[in-house]
Amino acid sequence: MTEPRQLKHVPEPGPVLGLRRNLAQFILLVAVNALVGGTLGQERTVLPLLASDVFHLDRYSSALTYILAFGLSKAATNYFAGTLSDRFGRKPVLLLGWLVAIPVPLLLIFGQAWAWIVMANVLLGISQGLNWSTTVVMKMDLVGPSRRGLAMGLNEAAGYLGVAVAALATGYLASAYGLRPVPFLLGAVCIALGLGLSVATVRETREHSLVEARDHVDAHQQASGGLTNRQVFTLTSFRDRSLSAVSQAGMVNNLNDGLAWGLFPILFAGAGLSLGQIGILAAAYPAVWGAGQLATGAASDRWGRKWLIVAGMLIQAVGLAIVAASHSFGPWMAAVLLLGLGTAMVYPTFLAAIGDVAHPAWRARSVGVYRLWRDGGFAVGALLSGVLADQYGIPAAVSVVAAITAASGLLVAFRMRGNDHTPR
Repeated sequence: MTEPRQLKHVPEPGPVLGLRRNLAQFILLVAVNALVGGTLGQERTVLPLLASDVFHLDRYSSALTYILAFGLSKAATNYFAGTLSDRFGRKPVLLLGWLVAIPVPLLLIFGQAWAWIVMANVLLGISQGLNWSTTVVMKMDLVGPSRRGLAMGLNEAAGYLGVAVAALATGYLASAYGLRPVPFLLGAVCIALGLGLSVATVRETREHSLVEARDHVDAHQQASGGLTNRQVFTLTSFRDRSLSAVSQAGMVNNLNDGLAWGLFPILFAGAGLSLGQIGILAAAYPAVWGAGQLATGAASDRWGRKWLIVAGMLIQAVGLAIVAASHSFGPWMAAVLLLGLGTAMVYPTFLAAIGDVAHPAWRARSVGVYRLWRDGGFAVGALLSGVLADQYGIPAAVSVVAAITAASGLLVAFRMRGNDHTPR
């Protein structure tokens, strides 16, 4: 008898980088991030009015404590999300984020004191920090360096279109059914769908980053990835010109977004606009922000990151200045459209710029540090704009933030290197 032929073992192919080769999983992550955005968008129209009409908070600085709580918890969680995803994998961090979000709609619906609303936003910040950071890193893992701007544009577009749709829908629901409980049921639906999709269909992507790391040329000659957390923090925050310029601009961007979230609905209501009109304005800003990123992320791959960021920050400053000087729906609509356009130009470009410079072995941690600074802007914006509005009125607060935004764009022009977008 002849001996049975020994079959040669063929190892299974490893992860392959590229948008087209990972398209199904990429589209799924885009959908998941749209639901992450919807969870945030449930608050954009309704919560500022809930503070004044239900809880009767008569000082802007008091009313904006929910944005302060959200910003601090999200910023801190962003920092740890990268480290956790490197240590335990991306998917477990994503699932944890959805689990933390489950109590949020319940606290918003049944809260009998303002402290309940603040606690809901602490949990919302933790959830957003885990979920949004992780979907960003997972998409970077999948696509590799050559299409990173496009990937970030699609990611952020999905998230902020989710914010816009939820803001518009909750404005309509609030005008038809009242400020509570119906509008916040939309957030509960987003959380349920997001958790279900993440459990059943999302796959781990950490191995993809290891594939890229083998061929990555590190700008700081740390190809081994042996940087400590402190070194990554220092490099991203201060030492590297491009990483630090992006981090400060991200912080200022979300400073003015915190202002828009907390004070714009109150400003519009004080001018006599209806709840439906306020909902349209609250939705138009993130809608342009979201849709615009479908083009701007890819544009940054072609034209570079630096000048798109500079122009976007200056356009945001112009939009804010128009808000401060206007008193009616038409000019405010033009202003929020400009604000959305400027934000669309910078938001995916920030993330792509971080991904360009950071080595894949410590990129998730660098993204976490950037997002720590960026979302710390919510807290700074809540404090600064609340104090200024209490002392000098909302238009004065908006004017100051417009000036800060313009200065941030000029700082990027002087500090950021111009060639870090080149694919490695």
